[in-house]
Amino acid sequence: MSAFPAFQVIPAVDMQDGEVVQLVQGERGTEKTYGDPVDAARRWLDEGAEALHLVDLDGAFEGRRANGDAIDEVLETVDVPTQLGGGIRTADDAVDLLERGVDRVILGTAAVENPEIVAEISERHPDSVVVSLDAKDGEVVVEGWTEGAGISPVDAAERYEELGAAAILFTNVDVEGQLEGVATEPVRELVAATDIPVIASGGVATLEDVRALEDAGAAAVVVGSALYEGRFSLAEAQAAVSE
Repeated sequence: MSAFPAFQVIPAVDMQDGEVVQLVQGERGTEKTYGDPVDAARRWLDEGAEALHLVDLDGAFEGRRANGDAIDEVLETVDVPTQLGGGIRTADDAVDLLERGVDRVILGTAAVENPEIVAEISERHPDSVVVSLDAKDGEVVVEGWTEGAGISPVDAAERYEELGAAAILFTNVDVEGQLEGVATEPVRELVAATDIPVIASGGVATLEDVRALEDAGAAAVVVGSALYEGRFSLAEAQAAVSE
């Protein structure tokens, strides 16, 4: 998964208490539930997913992974590349997941608090670390989007590229989960500042949003609520960017 041969539309399987959920702006208490994670993973595979984005939301909020059984079941079920985030706080945590079958680990808070963890994991498993840069009002936020990190996404991306990150996952918290459209300028800025792929996330509501992120230079987009709410199908989104 070190490169994206073509723009990818990656369905999200966000897990909380063993169920698929989608949050509005990452806030607990705003969730809508969408059933069993394995069923969701199978559905996206059946619809042609080329990769899956898995998130342990309990892990993201509490700092320890809490949906391990559901994640293991998904990994046993799917045969496409997976990227997993949420509650990965140490290099050993990350390596354990990579050796259990996850293709890429997504580091957010851990990478902000200890940037060298990116190099440590990458040396053991090259091209395996995606650094998650979640931004609110132009500042990277951590701890489940509750605390500002005092650094801009562009400055952070440049730092992690030097440390060996395989890609940047950029989530615009200002528009996340609201189904009201995307903000492309922050994506363009990141793409211009780094040579590694930028995966965009947050706010996708229409096929035009998917196309706009491709036009902004993103290598892929993670889509959650829009797919679960039936705003468009995965096949429609893939067709929209392959025209």
